[in-house]
Amino acid sequence: MSTPTLGLIINPVAGMGGRVGLKGTDGADILREALSRGAQPAAQDRARLALIEITAAITGFRILTGPGEMGERAARAAGLTPHVVYELLTDRSTAVDTHVVASIMAAYPVDMILFVGGDGTARDILLAVGDRVPLVGVPAGVKMHSAVFGTNPANAGRLTGLYLSRSSHVRLREAEIIDLDEAAIRTDTMSARLYGYACSPFERHLVQNAKSGTRPGSEQDLDAAAHQLAREMQPDCLYILGPGTTTQRIARALKLPSTLLGVDAVLDGTVIGSDVDEETLLRLMSGRQARIVVGVLGGQGSLFGRGNQQISAQVIRAAGIDNLIVLSSIDKLIALGSAPLRVDTGDAQLDEMLAGHIRIRTGHDHSVVHKVA
Repeated sequence: MSTPTLGLIINPVAGMGGRVGLKGTDGADILREALSRGAQPAAQDRARLALIEITAAITGFRILTGPGEMGERAARAAGLTPHVVYELLTDRSTAVDTHVVASIMAAYPVDMILFVGGDGTARDILLAVGDRVPLVGVPAGVKMHSAVFGTNPANAGRLTGLYLSRSSHVRLREAEIIDLDEAAIRTDTMSARLYGYACSPFERHLVQNAKSGTRPGSEQDLDAAAHQLAREMQPDCLYILGPGTTTQRIARALKLPSTLLGVDAVLDGTVIGSDVDEETLLRLMSGRQARIVVGVLGGQGSLFGRGNQQISAQVIRAAGIDNLIVLSSIDKLIALGSAPLRVDTGDAQLDEMLAGHIRIRTGHDHSVVHKVA
């Protein structure tokens, strides 16, 4: 049996726009803005969590990667000896470098490519390799609606280890690569595009599905739940409304403006923070009670870590886990089947605290209890 070969590609700036409210880091101008706002890179830490699981699952595999922060650094930190297939011509890698590295890996060939990034990185690699090489994504971006991502970095690593060891528990499937237009998002417009289908290893407990929506039949129930929550809002309590159409219903019930794809802060019936970042949330929360209201990301079952990174682990800890309010259509929960809801805050201890069961409002005086992993 031949020695398996893994390709590793890291987008070093993936996810840097999340906590600072930029909804992505596509483009040099946006990256500069993220850095000016104090954004910190997270991709290397996310890669480390995945590599720990891979090396625990399989030994004796070869690894091809890009230079420095594109993968070499993380691989060596994990005790691996990577073969670097590319040399950067500038200080910072770009989407072009990702495309070239992926193309080299496909020609080598590798048995699969593990990448660290978001939907933009998935799109760039798909353009380079098509369905010739299986892909698994370590979620590290702001936008992660595609179906190639592990539910968290560790599970992406577990899936990779299972696939490389040729486990019978893993099969290949066609996985949608979807990306949102960041320029449109910043004007509060949802513009999604299907870029194609990647070949991707699948084990139902380790990978997420593509994002799905809510059927029209659930609209009235969600509106009723939103109006009830609006009536129940307490004075001098800050309400943090996460992104999405579900939480936007609460703002409509209050007759307030809202940010569809950002995070808003409401106090005593007034918006005191629109499209805010993590730092602003923490400042607004100082000295007062706060409650966090989020929806469930359809198809994926995500509560935190997908498109709402402004509501960071620090923000959740400041509010307290007893002050989380979740709204969802019953259709979204039924579509998950027996799969749990997911949290991926980047803080393993907090994720463990959030695990268990949570009550989800689905209508007026209607709620269900669902498992959180």
